[in-house]
Amino acid sequence: MTSKELDFEELLKQYDYKFQKGDLVKGIVCGYDGQGVMVDIGAKTIAVVPEREVADNVENIEKKLEKGVEYEFLIIREEDEDGKFLLSRKKVDQAYAWQELEKAKAADETILGTIAGIVKGGILVEISGVRGFVPSSQLKVKETELEVGGKIELKILTLDAQQSNFILSNKKVYEDSAIEARKNVFSQIEPGQIVKGDVVRITDFGAFIDLGGIDGLLPLSQLSWRWIDHPTDILNVGDKIDVEVIAVDHDKQRVSLSLKNLEPDPWIEAEKQIKEGDEVEGTITRIKHFGAFVEVFPGVEALLPHSEVTELQNKNDCILKVGDKIQTYILKFNPADKRIALTADKPSNTEAE
Repeated sequence: MTSKELDFEELLKQYDYKFQKGDLVKGIVCGYDGQGVMVDIGAKTIAVVPEREVADNVENIEKKLEKGVEYEFLIIREEDEDGKFLLSRKKVDQAYAWQELEKAKAADETILGTIAGIVKGGILVEISGVRGFVPSSQLKVKETELEVGGKIELKILTLDAQQSNFILSNKKVYEDSAIEARKNVFSQIEPGQIVKGDVVRITDFGAFIDLGGIDGLLPLSQLSWRWIDHPTDILNVGDKIDVEVIAVDHDKQRVSLSLKNLEPDPWIEAEKQIKEGDEVEGTITRIKHFGAFVEVFPGVEALLPHSEVTELQNKNDCILKVGDKIQTYILKFNPADKRIALTADKPSNTEAE
């Protein structure tokens, strides 16, 4: 073979290409015209990237694809009659974006999305050029509080590039944060600690206190040494209070709290001032079928049995009710068990005689 034939063979090799639709190729931007961006991919002719295939809503294609810079492109149409290939940069960006989203989903990462639209049933968001949907049920904030162009924190629920299925959640960001906060609080909290909290919910049986990531239960019985009919007698939602941790169940993730433990135990003082046989004046706090509870010392209740209630009513020709002040006697006093039994008549064989 002559030198001329060798030169011609080398020249043919330069144009020996087998580009097909769907191939990922590298090319250098060499110019711009009315059709879009011209790219040299090493073929016989210049390939073209239509403006619509540069990117969505691109304002300046010359900044998006700079002249003289090499990029990756996807062949979306093989050579036409003029020998030109059609390329897409947008689809390459989207493919890489889907890959990054797959990684974010696998790592359960929080990602930042741009609100692209507010539609019936949720919002459209855009992340790295890929559009997804956030259902209303997965929004922590109201749709009326959102605006197009705003940013929102999200986590990926489902992701399918083949079906272009991309569903996200804003609520899960907060739920996962709350779970992490719960773990942190439970790792630090222990019985005997005094902690600060906010009253977030009140029920008939007590109040729930937000301790900064977990809700602890403050039972009705732990609100005060004095009888409380309902937590709203002393608490309101939004109150900031100090409470003592009295029990922590790590398995069930429950915390029990006490407010009354922060006050002096009135039974200790009552033991110093009250003894069996003493006549005491008290206020009826509750009336049950078995008797009446009477506060005989601030925060200390004693029981006047039903038979004694009847006797007292007969003696005074009255019907006793809650709030009445009555005179009774201490029949039995057990400070260790915090129990006092009352009687309507002065007991015999006591120190009071």
